[in-house]
Amino acid sequence: MSDSSYFIDGNEAVSRAAIDCGCRFFAGYPITPATTIFHHMLTMLPSVGGICQQGEDEIASIGLCLGASMAGMKVMTATSGPGISLFSEQISFAIGGEIPIVIVDVQRLGPSTGSATKGADSDIQFLRWGNSGGLPVIVLAPVDAADCYNLTWQAFNLAELFRSPVFIASNKEIGMTRESVQTDHLTKPEPISRTLFDAGSPPALYEPFASPSGRKVPDFLPIGNTQLVRQTSSTHGPDGYITTDPEVIGKNIERLRDKLLDHREEYTVFETDRCPGAQTLIITYGISARAARESVARLREGSRSVNLLILKTLYPVPEELLGREIAAVSRVVVVEMNLGQYVEEIRRFAPDKTIDFIGTMNGELITPDEILEAF
Repeated sequence: MSDSSYFIDGNEAVSRAAIDCGCRFFAGYPITPATTIFHHMLTMLPSVGGICQQGEDEIASIGLCLGASMAGMKVMTATSGPGISLFSEQISFAIGGEIPIVIVDVQRLGPSTGSATKGADSDIQFLRWGNSGGLPVIVLAPVDAADCYNLTWQAFNLAELFRSPVFIASNKEIGMTRESVQTDHLTKPEPISRTLFDAGSPPALYEPFASPSGRKVPDFLPIGNTQLVRQTSSTHGPDGYITTDPEVIGKNIERLRDKLLDHREEYTVFETDRCPGAQTLIITYGISARAARESVARLREGSRSVNLLILKTLYPVPEELLGREIAAVSRVVVVEMNLGQYVEEIRRFAPDKTIDFIGTMNGELITPDEILEAF
């Protein structure tokens, strides 16, 4: 194999992409099936001048990452279901404090400790709503190892661009299944770094949460800079001081919401496979997309017309995309490895359509045959 060709699993693909796009700090705590991301980062980060640490638990690990990010580093952590629950308070801090971080959730079967070696898309709703303010976050969902590489690259760019946490909703099967990936053949955008504050001359006072003209994302200065940098997890104004002023609070909350929602269609990643005259649309994401592809191929061999939509950006919900694809059919089949989480988002766009759900949460993959039973 060439230097750009690897026989790797999704966890290694995430790790290689993180290094390639400038991640220089990782902290985590061992938890199956995410632990090998920690192992890879421990091996690769020192050779590029980076730092890898094990926290005493998940709470400490994400806290270490947020501190490193506030100092200006690109950071990542990785965990699974029980660990993502422990991240909740710090996720809220990252949203409110506008601290860039990539969080990889290699999902496993829940609830609680569940099954460490069984996969499921258990955390989809938690990733969206697991913060105390209910503000939007970005959630990307890979299908395979190549996606893990591509979407990790995208995750870092989005985290830096919007100064927000970005989740990668992987899965035990994706994270631990090896396949060939040629990274030179993948489209890699230019790495993005957060915009630094220019004090000018004479130097202007730095306001850590002030949005520049025409933008809703504050400029950045690292903690430890020559200028004072103020950070807080409480409600605050542009200057970073705590406030109880309803007008100031309301404007800041709206800005935190709109900075992501105003641009969601620009970073919506998806695959479509359309068939002329099709009146049925299969919508899926993650590992279940592989079974859906096989099902669509077999249906078409039998002269059945079916469209396929594979979502790779789950949140913010790609409303224009879903509205457009659903409007073209009379029936929608949603396939996901849980008892019905993202299907509730689909139902909002299809009040007059037939919605069928195929899901399971027993640790087993959904098979093409199970999908075909709906036809």
